Amino acid sequence: MSRAVGPLETFSIRIGTQRLRVAIGGAPKAERTLLLFNGIGASVETMAPFMARFAHTRVVTFDAPGVGESPAPWLPYRPRDVAQLGADVLGHLGVRQAHVIGVSWGGAVAQEFAINHAARCATLTLAATCAGIVMVPGRLNVLFKMLSPRRYTDPAYLMQIGGDLYGGELRLETELLQLHAESMRSPSRLGYLYQLLATVGWTSWPRLHNVQAPALVLMGEDDPIVPPVNGRIIASRLRKATLETVDCGHLFVLTRAARTARRVEAFMDEHAAGAA
Repeated sequence: MSRAVGPLETFSIRIGTQRLRVAIGGAPKAERTLLLFNGIGASVETMAPFMARFAHTRVVTFDAPGVGESPAPWLPYRPRDVAQLGADVLGHLGVRQAHVIGVSWGGAVAQEFAINHAARCATLTLAATCAGIVMVPGRLNVLFKMLSPRRYTDPAYLMQIGGDLYGGELRLETELLQLHAESMRSPSRLGYLYQLLATVGWTSWPRLHNVQAPALVLMGEDDPIVPPVNGRIIASRLRKATLETVDCGHLFVLTRAARTARRVEAFMDEHAAGAA
């Protein structure tokens, strides 16, 4: 994880009644586009270090409703609704088809995108995520801490619990954890609640066989939130899945940003036909 992060191009668009803050990073002029769905409570700034590591891909992401500078909607939503927003963002940018990656909570959204917008999904990468209610849960004391957005509002609290929460290098490397804390912006309490509610009772399990895109499933070996066995559960249901583990914890897309970005770009290169 590094402080040397390229600038993000950010702007707001309106989709129906929802205003979204959109960010573009990586290689902004690249022909290939990667649509990134972030983890729970994560604004575009949180993923900026990861986005900056893509050398040959334009990376597009947005603040989910209620996160960062995207206001919370009047009513709760489901992962498929955020996936539709992602499709609308691509439409706004004139992108017919994109590669898709979902991180943690965003993995649920990415799965919905691949299922419901199959023609627009060139490849699917799932990082540190699960198939919903069929998941093998992480440690209960860790999951309990996930119920509150306090780690976003209280840097001292994040420094206290971050190692146990995220695992991997963050157990020992306080400087890495500090960099992560500095990059975060607090979601609204309503927005965080909506994100928690979005996946209550949700599962992709009966529908994963409908995913047509080649899929890369990446799991952290030391992930207290989403144990790596969940990657095997997802991969077993996908038609074309490559399952790999990363020698880190839940936030390997940040602690192993360069390595993860290279692996995702290599996977996209392997399945490049038809993406625009």
